[in-house]
Amino acid sequence: MKKLEIACFNLESALIAAKSNADRIELCADASAGGITPPFEEIEMLRKNTDKEIMVMIRPRGGDFCYSDEEFNQMKTEIETIKNFGIDGFVFGILTDDNEIDFDRNKELVELAKPFPCTFHRAFDRTVDEYDSLELVIKLGFKTILTSGLDSDVNYGKLTLKSLVKKAADQITIMPGGGLRSTNIEEINATTNANYFHSSAIIDDSGIANLEEINRLKTLINIQ
Repeated sequence: MKKLEIACFNLESALIAAKSNADRIELCADASAGGITPPFEEIEMLRKNTDKEIMVMIRPRGGDFCYSDEEFNQMKTEIETIKNFGIDGFVFGILTDDNEIDFDRNKELVELAKPFPCTFHRAFDRTVDEYDSLELVIKLGFKTILTSGLDSDVNYGKLTLKSLVKKAADQITIMPGGGLRSTNIEEINATTNANYFHSSAIIDDSGIANLEEINRLKTLINIQ
């Protein structure tokens, strides 16, 4: 059974996803920034309302993925606090000034997050070489990479995604995301042969996940 994660930029979307057939919820805030660390009270509220897996984004701001010492310390503090909220994992990614994987800082956060699994988010798509980046993220101990194949969305990056899925094999989960909807998920599924998919399931200007879209996505990735 292939799995589906729903990116939720607000508590309302997360509570809708909690009632859906999705397997996992990625909770963050501020869609306009591409997602940042959500308010603690929203994490606690979501945990009280669902038994689904909850992955929490750790990101101090929008923009690039190269952080100051103060921002990095904020990320560490947030992980230490959120570990106590009954969540199931973390989502983050730190790059250097030249858009390479920041090995030392990512390693520190992965170690701090233990025993919770970590996903390297779409900062991966800012890197130059997908295969070098893949090897580094595996070595760092991440369990999943959220990526659109180093492109603006999964439609343009699908061939790179296919190659990443094949190269990653059973070392790490490659999770296609970015522009993934029920209108294209069958093609992305067939092309990439991925086992985990990521979508916000937002189909209008409301900024809120759509329950029917979530369930449609889940159904379509498992049609034989």
